[in-house]
Amino acid sequence: MDSHRGAPDVVTLGETMVLLSAPSIGPLRHARSLDVAIGGAESNVAVGLTRLGLRVGWLGRVGDDEFGRLVRNTLAGEGIDVSAVTDTGAPTGLMVKARRTSASTEVNYYRAGSAGSRLCPDDVPSDLLRGARLLHITGITPALSASARKAVDAAISLAGPATPVSLDVNYRQALWSPAEAAPVLRDLFTRCDILFATEAEARLILDDPRVASPLDLARALAALPGAPAQILLKRGARGAIAIVDGIPYDAPVHHVDAVDPVGAGDAFAAGYLAEYLAGADVHTRLATAAAAGAFAVTVQGDWEGLPRRDELALLQLLDADDAVAR
Repeated sequence: MDSHRGAPDVVTLGETMVLLSAPSIGPLRHARSLDVAIGGAESNVAVGLTRLGLRVGWLGRVGDDEFGRLVRNTLAGEGIDVSAVTDTGAPTGLMVKARRTSASTEVNYYRAGSAGSRLCPDDVPSDLLRGARLLHITGITPALSASARKAVDAAISLAGPATPVSLDVNYRQALWSPAEAAPVLRDLFTRCDILFATEAEARLILDDPRVASPLDLARALAALPGAPAQILLKRGARGAIAIVDGIPYDAPVHHVDAVDPVGAGDAFAAGYLAEYLAGADVHTRLATAAAAGAFAVTVQGDWEGLPRRDELALLQLLDADDAVAR
């Protein structure tokens, strides 16, 4: 494991993979080169939080290969406290992204038996979690394997009841079926303090087809036993709806030219959590979350477009006729 220097503000854990993406639009089989980068929901959030001024620790497993070294070096280069086990018996996971048309993106994962899927409770150091101000998890990690699911449980337990837990559902149908996912996600739902979910993911937890509108859906989630006090329903280009301490809120909508939609939800979560930890009110949390999501989609890559704090004010230029900052 890499060394770490005291407790960070936020700890997150999960699989970060190497990302191969076609630089041009069209069927992947016609691509003559692939760009090499990294990506993973939890590390995307870690980058977003770091750029917004927080200290973040990421836990994971990578292979003893060049891809694993790329993951480590990239995240460390972003200022993230990397606590990664080097797995000599499994490779770093891989995802491949292609834009079949200008309006559609396809992502395929090659992660079965990967190093990240072998994450286990022993990989979760108690000293990193002790003193952290927030633990961020997703529904991806418990879907990877039984040991990864136990690692998430261990992290929540080690963080303790005084440490808020945020959960981004991030349901991946390629990893598990709705029937397999629902009971696990419902359990995590009752153990988190902040929930991020799409409408479809919220319905997976609620399992009530009678609820129609997004606002009613958010309210129904908030009414469930053990529900977190903060529920955020992400709606993509249509913004977001939040129920915080029983009060409904709308996130602002930004009309930008989307280049790559992958990672927008992670950016939204990072923006919200950064302001939450800064003690900002709900309107400010949602404003920064929406701005971070808008920035993220204007750049190719899962996390490369995430903004720094001093860049948030530039969002107004994205819609301007003269978008040159002088």
